[in-house]
Amino acid sequence: MIRVDCEYNIKEDIGFLLETEKINSIELSERTKISRTTLDVIQKKGKARDDVCEKIYSYAYENKYRINSVKEELIKEKYRDVLFHGSKDGLTEVTITGSRDNCDFGKGFYLGETYNQALSFVCEKEKSSVYSFKYSLSDLKVKRFDCNLEWMLAICYYRGTLGEFSMNSMIGQIVADIEAADVVIAPIADNKMFYVMAQFTEGEINADVALHSLSASKLGLQFIFKTEKALDKLVPIEKYYLSTPEREDCREALIERSYEIDTKLKLAKREFKTGLYIEEILK
Repeated sequence: MIRVDCEYNIKEDIGFLLETEKINSIELSERTKISRTTLDVIQKKGKARDDVCEKIYSYAYENKYRINSVKEELIKEKYRDVLFHGSKDGLTEVTITGSRDNCDFGKGFYLGETYNQALSFVCEKEKSSVYSFKYSLSDLKVKRFDCNLEWMLAICYYRGTLGEFSMNSMIGQIVADIEAADVVIAPIADNKMFYVMAQFTEGEINADVALHSLSASKLGLQFIFKTEKALDKLVPIEKYYLSTPEREDCREALIERSYEIDTKLKLAKREFKTGLYIEEILK
C-alpha cells in the first residue's frame, strides 16, 4: 500500500492565470464570480472547496487554457517515466486489491500512459479526478502484450466471458504468466472494445475480425501494478481537477470514437471472412 496525499495545485494555477491574463485578483474575482477574500485565502493556504475549484478550472478551460494536458507534457519532460490514474471518488491510498475482480487483468492498480486516457475512464463522474505518478520498472518482472489474440483471450478470461474455454491449457498458460508478473503492460480495452471481444467469445465473429476492429481503439497502453513490490515503485505527483466543460468535451470525443469502432467492425466483417473462431482456436 502507498499513501496518496497530493492535492490540486490551485494556488499555482491561479498564479498562472493572473500572470498570463495580466490581471489582478480583483479582476479574476469579477470574471470567475469568486470573492476576492476567497481568492486571497486560496493563495495563502493553497486549498479550495470543490465549488470554487469548479469556477477556477471551468474559467481556465473555457478560455482555452488546457492546464491539465500541458502539465502532462511538462512533468514528462521533468520525470520522463510518468503514468496517470483516473479516480471516480478520489484517492487516499493505493493497494493492489482495490480494483474489481473482473478488470482486464485481475486485481491490481491500473494506470495509463496519458492524461486523456485516465480522463476518459472517469469523465462521466462529477466528483472524479486524475492523478499522476512517477514510476520505475527496475527489478520488476513485466509481462507485455500487443493487440493480439493472447491479449484478447486474457481480457476475456478475467472479465469472465470464456465459459467452457476458461480451463483450456492455452488460457492456463496465459493466466500463469500474468499472475507471475509484478507489472502487466497491455493495450487498454474499454467497455466499447469489450463489446467486440464478447462477440468473439460468443462465436459471432472470428478472431481476425475482432482484432482488426479493436485496432481502431487508439487508447494506448495500460500499466497494471499487481504486487507490493511494484507499488513501491510508484510516487504520487499531482491531483488534477476535472471541470465540467472538460469532462463534457471528453464525453463527446468518446462518442465519436465509438462510431469509428462500429464502422471498423462492419468493414472488418466484410474483409476478414476466413479467420478462425474461438472453438477452432481453443479446441
